[in-house]
Amino acid sequence: MPDAIRLPDAVRADNLSFQYGDEPVFSHIGFSLRRGDFAAVLGANGSGKSTLLRLILGELVPASGGVLLFGKDAQHFDEWHKVGYLAQNGLASGANFPATAEEIVTANLFSRIGFMRFTKRVHREKAREALYRVGMSAYAGRMLGSLSGGQRQRVLLARVLVSEPELLLLDEPTNGVDAETVASLLALLSRLNREDGLTIAMVTHDIARASEYVSRILCLEYGSMVELDRSQLEEELSHRHKHPARP
Repeated sequence: MPDAIRLPDAVRADNLSFQYGDEPVFSHIGFSLRRGDFAAVLGANGSGKSTLLRLILGELVPASGGVLLFGKDAQHFDEWHKVGYLAQNGLASGANFPATAEEIVTANLFSRIGFMRFTKRVHREKAREALYRVGMSAYAGRMLGSLSGGQRQRVLLARVLVSEPELLLLDEPTNGVDAETVASLLALLSRLNREDGLTIAMVTHDIARASEYVSRILCLEYGSMVELDRSQLEEELSHRHKHPARP
């Protein structure tokens, strides 16, 4: 039998550098996310974690190197339905939004519904299915602002999942929620990763909890990136993520 064709990685960065003005953020880093990975990205404030996500999304142009999404240059990528993104400030911005949970989720099907067209039963069913996947079926008719922080975060996650992405990028998804909700969200993400094969990259400061669920740990600090195994994690955290720049 011929060898199976290996699909390209979900994300691959080579020789990636970025700077704001004259201030370098990181230099010549490289990494890849294989399909089915659940990776935590950690580092101190200002180390460039959110910047890295924006480079993956093609929102920023690297100073050198580049990012491939499913084998295609992120700067010219045209299959964005494969990528879901939950921004860091999504939780706060949704607090007073005048819409129900189901309406919030359905809105992310706009490209399928079409301009100036009404939602159909199939769209509403997809929205409810996404809410079911995150344990929020019973809250479909509730206004987003009436929900707790953890519940809103699940609705926003459902909003991303309704478009059926293959890669999920999360920027501090556990910020602003209590410890019990953090554990619940991480368990949910782990289940989506295991059962649905969803590839996930999650920026987080809560690596102590996240390490129980993720399959890989990428540490971004002082302009370089290293991957940690479990035996290195405790030492890395005790040194506040400091490590020497890679040659």
